Amino acid sequence: MKPVYYYLFLLAVFSFALSSCQDPTEKTVPVSIQRLETEIFGAKTPNDLAALFKKHPYLKAYFGLPKNASDSLLVAQLFANINNQDLQQFQKELQAQFSDLADLQAQLQGAFGKIKANYPTFKAPQVMTAITGFMGTDLYVSDSVIVIGLDYFGGPKAKYRPQLHDYQLRRYQQEYIVPAILFFISEKYNKVAKEDQTLLADMIWYGKGFEFVKHIAPATADSLIIGYSTQQLADVYASQEDIWAYFIDRKLLYQTRDAEKDRFIGERPATPEISQYCPGGIARWVGWRIVSRYLQEKPSTSLTDLMNTTDPRKILEDSKYKGQKEEE
Repeated sequence: MKPVYYYLFLLAVFSFALSSCQDPTEKTVPVSIQRLETEIFGAKTPNDLAALFKKHPYLKAYFGLPKNASDSLLVAQLFANINNQDLQQFQKELQAQFSDLADLQAQLQGAFGKIKANYPTFKAPQVMTAITGFMGTDLYVSDSVIVIGLDYFGGPKAKYRPQLHDYQLRRYQQEYIVPAILFFISEKYNKVAKEDQTLLADMIWYGKGFEFVKHIAPATADSLIIGYSTQQLADVYASQEDIWAYFIDRKLLYQTRDAEKDRFIGERPATPEISQYCPGGIARWVGWRIVSRYLQEKPSTSLTDLMNTTDPRKILEDSKYKGQKEEE
């Protein structure tokens, strides 16, 4: 696969497909963001933190604890963290960086309104932020609550970063928060045929999830949805005929071995089997291309129709995708 630098303008073409989806009238869904880190760092004793856990029972899940597990060790470690001077300074830096969450609030409010327009039973979760010294997860998303671990999203200038590979750290910046939340939410609506364990089924699942995010937040850049750099997107778009040929020649679409599938669907810095320039998770991107082409071929498809479609082979066949680019 060869790097290409003059195809950047084609990225706009890649994003057009869901504009043809039928979209019900957007609803108004109020969203507020509670700053949980203020309560966490305001704790004077371990008992104060224990009371906080009782007040917010979902915190156990945010920290990865089963609902009925004891939280005494967790409370002790968190209390030690919030009394660490370095973490206290880091917390102040993050509070300054995230002092105004109006844009995040507006993005979520608009997105939740679109979700409710498509799924009338949707109820907006309570949104909270937290800083724990990387004790919790980056994002916790359930039907009732969303917790955003701000310590993960400080970006490249932050004093501390999560212990992840460089290719993963790109996604841990503020602008990736909303797309990541929406992809989590899409899982509830993304219907699958559980008996289908093929790589194609995984590819289409990701493609539908990415299209859900693009439809709910249409102004979001594709790079923020999939986690590739703009240059990586330009390169894979320009080289998709070669990528598709690789998948077909090696009969990968109907591969069911987990180890083989993970080479193409899992997170990796690159997919060297195809090219040193080919980013990891390339099968996710190909799945997105297939779903985008499917919507192009069937412009009357609604978002709910797309998410309810469980036959990946039908989506592939109807998409008529063969690695081709749209006409310029």
